[in-house]
Amino acid sequence: MDFQLTEDQSLLLSAVREFAEEVVRPGAASIDQTGEFPRDVFAQAGQLGLAGVSVPAEYGGAGMDTVSYSIVIEEISRVCANTGVILSVNNSLVCDPIEKFGTPEQKHRFLTPLARGEKLGCFALTEPDAGSDAANQKTRAVRDGDAYRISGQKVFITCGQKADLCLLFAMTQPEKGPRGISAFVVDANSPGFDRSRHQIKLGVNASGTVEIFLSDVSVPAENRLGEEGDGFKIAMATLDGGRIGIAAQAVGIATEAYEAALNYARGRRAFGRPIAEFQVIRFYLADMATDVEAARLLTRRAAAAKDRAKENGGRFSLEAAIAKLFAAEMAQRVTTRALQ
Repeated sequence: MDFQLTEDQSLLLSAVREFAEEVVRPGAASIDQTGEFPRDVFAQAGQLGLAGVSVPAEYGGAGMDTVSYSIVIEEISRVCANTGVILSVNNSLVCDPIEKFGTPEQKHRFLTPLARGEKLGCFALTEPDAGSDAANQKTRAVRDGDAYRISGQKVFITCGQKADLCLLFAMTQPEKGPRGISAFVVDANSPGFDRSRHQIKLGVNASGTVEIFLSDVSVPAENRLGEEGDGFKIAMATLDGGRIGIAAQAVGIATEAYEAALNYARGRRAFGRPIAEFQVIRFYLADMATDVEAARLLTRRAAAAKDRAKENGGRFSLEAAIAKLFAAEMAQRVTTRALQ
């Protein structure tokens, strides 16, 4: 089993790291303090193919594999968690399901501008009473001729503040439970589609997290993704890929924290020598480096599993869940140690 990056992946890593340092890092701290959504950075990322890393070139994407996608998200998140999560949402929670479940016409209409960074997408599944219990959807979509009328509320919607398109889930046949949920690509500028002010959090404040309120929003039937009742299946398949993005974000954040701690330890002196020479500090740094590398390997393993699943129709749910769990908890440990 070869854990080394291919030549193309290594070249991608270098190019993304340069973009991250030159374009993303300069405004990273400022946007998190002000909450200003980095739309210009997102557009520049789109021009490089980073808004649709795995989207086929015929639909405006870079046509790369999921391991390459994880590299992109890790490198961007290393310098800016906000931009990392924005690109992750657009790639894995919006572009991926449209590519997998959309018709050719839907792909050309929706996927191409999303992959090019000309439009931004958001993923609207969570509701006040439907978080972990995602099947408990209260948002309703009622067929009205060649359209659907959608009413309801969504919460904690990342990128929702500035999104142009919203991949939204609603009940079309409530009596069928999870099998009555359908998915729609909704124009976020439609009448009746309203958003709250962006929510201030402990961090990642420039990711445009909002509540969405839908009041009799008319959505053309041709904007339904898949068949009626396919929504829950689409959501669950999409979230598996999303977990890989979250894991990659955590690895990037932790990598930056580790490198900052290492550089500080080399420069800070006590009792006549750098504190990096003290054994207890070395133990800290060794644990941090091990944690980061283990999470990176788990994330790339999950990404490779997703790529294999595309070819053989298999699943990668377990690998994605393990990577997300370990990487998220690892990032907490590493950043806490870095502060200490």
